[in-house]
Amino acid sequence: MVRTRFAPSPTGFLHVGGLRTALYAYLYARKAGGKFILRIEDTDLERYVPGAVELIYRTLRETGLTYDEGPDVGGDYGPYVQSERKNVYLEYAEKLIESGDAYYCFCSKERLAKLHEDGATKYDKHCLSIPLAEAKARVAAGEPYVIRQNIPKEGVSSYTDLVFGEIKVDYNDLEDNILIKSDGYPTYNFANVIDDHLMGITHVIRGTEYLSSTPKYNLLYDALGFERPQYIHLQPIMRDAQHKLSKRHGDANYEDFIAKGFLKDAIVNYIALLGWSPKDNREKLSLAEMEELFGLEGISKSASIFDETKMRWLNSLYVKEMTPESYHAYARPFYEKIDYLKGLDLAYLSTLLQSRTEVFTDIANLTAFIPAFETYDLAAFENQKWKTDTALAAKMLPDLITLTDKNWEGLHDALAAYAEEKGVKKGQVLWIFRIALTGSVVTPGGATEMATLFGKKESLRRLKESLKRVSK
Repeated sequence: MVRTRFAPSPTGFLHVGGLRTALYAYLYARKAGGKFILRIEDTDLERYVPGAVELIYRTLRETGLTYDEGPDVGGDYGPYVQSERKNVYLEYAEKLIESGDAYYCFCSKERLAKLHEDGATKYDKHCLSIPLAEAKARVAAGEPYVIRQNIPKEGVSSYTDLVFGEIKVDYNDLEDNILIKSDGYPTYNFANVIDDHLMGITHVIRGTEYLSSTPKYNLLYDALGFERPQYIHLQPIMRDAQHKLSKRHGDANYEDFIAKGFLKDAIVNYIALLGWSPKDNREKLSLAEMEELFGLEGISKSASIFDETKMRWLNSLYVKEMTPESYHAYARPFYEKIDYLKGLDLAYLSTLLQSRTEVFTDIANLTAFIPAFETYDLAAFENQKWKTDTALAAKMLPDLITLTDKNWEGLHDALAAYAEEKGVKKGQVLWIFRIALTGSVVTPGGATEMATLFGKKESLRRLKESLKRVSK
């Protein structure tokens, strides 16, 4: 049975690159009828962020990436948190020492720093020459140590990646990396090999930054008599042609996009397309459709550039498909952050904004004309198409104010009748009315829709204020 895993470190928000890895691991398992496992790799104690584990759980739940096994759901291969498996790793490290595939290293930080200063590009195997009995005695005496992998000095490693094909790496290019740190915790390089084997992981999905280091892992699998998994490496997501999206540099993460007003389904949809495309090149896909269509033949060998403009467009498709009720419910938290919307008919506002919304933080820009009314530029009355200006506004507004007061319930028809009575175009009347009411040439609705939004009392106040300004 196919078993894939997502193994994040709880070091902060879930970056879109990590979410894409989780998504592809989920989709590959689901397409094959296999299992998707969550494992928390928390052995980097210095970078651990409190609350990050709960955030990982929440993000996977919200995006629909349901895992079959994990720390909070259980399973037959737990514990699923690395810090709870500490003794397991030391046991296997000691087996590697006995077989000569690893060794104790007692080098001080000062010696390692000196090596680097002298131009060394990797560790020099200095402690490999220490007899095993002596090394064990030094460990028993309490001397600080790490355990390093013993990489062959000569030879070439070869393995097959399911995306990139055969990968060859010269052993001489690899360093004797640390397996067990001085605090007794395993490094990622070691723990993921042991855990993937013990949890029966058949397919390892991760970034191409691990293509050249995978031979180190394969040496460990072989030395311990483990079966190697299949590898699927993914090209990075870039923020531009030269720079990767980076968690450490504050680039895009899932929570940020939710705060910006993106819908979770649109986020997952767009992230899926950053490195994979279905055979029919469809762009709008539900998670269920992705489960059906996902395949390795659609994974790109080239890096993808994150295009937030395209993501906004994709999100707008999802927004337009929402029911009016669901749009309004989603919009309410965004309305509540905007003081000048208080007192307005927000349900009606939602009917005006839905077709114009790409992401929900657009609400602030779409309604910014409301407070800007108090200082709007009178040049807004000038319209070449309708041949309007402030003089015409000053002439019409007294009538429009009276008309609004007396014909509120049938305002649109009353405005049309007024235009006919005066022998002017209806567009002229509606333009003057809308500018006097809103102070803006762009509004999420026409003249009478804006009046309905403000209500009779506020509409009359605004019309009278505009009359004062154009009459000066």
